[in-house]
Amino acid sequence: MVGKLMECLLQNESARPFSTNGLHTGISTPHLLQSCEKVTIQSSPNFTQHVREQSQVTDQVSRRLIRTYQLYSRTSGKHVQVLSNKKINAMAEDGDAHAKLIVETDTFGSRVRIKGAETGYYICMNKRGKLIGKRNGKGKDCVFTEIVLENNYTALQNAKYEGWYMAFTRRGRPRKGSKTRQHQREVHFMKRLPKGHQASEQHRHFEFINYPFNRRTKRTRYSSSR
Repeated sequence: MVGKLMECLLQNESARPFSTNGLHTGISTPHLLQSCEKVTIQSSPNFTQHVREQSQVTDQVSRRLIRTYQLYSRTSGKHVQVLSNKKINAMAEDGDAHAKLIVETDTFGSRVRIKGAETGYYICMNKRGKLIGKRNGKGKDCVFTEIVLENNYTALQNAKYEGWYMAFTRRGRPRKGSKTRQHQREVHFMKRLPKGHQASEQHRHFEFINYPFNRRTKRTRYSSSR
């Protein structure tokens, strides 16, 4: 940035005309400095803005990362499953075929598309906030942003309906996205490898949880009433 500023000053200094007494005429030095600073600031790339903009669109260039795991629901004590009737719930036992999920990266950020390995349906959210299964998962309604929380659980926020999360009740029934908030236990999930599936080199850095869950967590005053 300093180099660009000096280059601008030198170019403008050499371009300024001389008067008959040998002095420069035209733009004064303070105004010249201010002008060069504006040019330098405007030409400086905004990496944060670039990342934000690129995270809003599907990445058509990079190679997609595909992972396979289960999503353990903190409230139901079971796993998210995608059924053949296109319904989504969190009632599956560990190792259930419908609980095996294929997760595809959508951008170089943390946006993903999730589909059932058994049925091939993508988990999507409609305009009413209801979770549904779709054969074609290319729309933004089928994209979720993974948010790792301070308690090490993961929340999944829909990309089309910002502020709406994938969530399930204690009975494993899906909750409407419009009634969800990030602090609610209903939106908290833990990634687990399918039963009997050993972590490969590709998956080890994700630190999947392999120990069994026997008791679901208690509700707090933050959880909304049924």
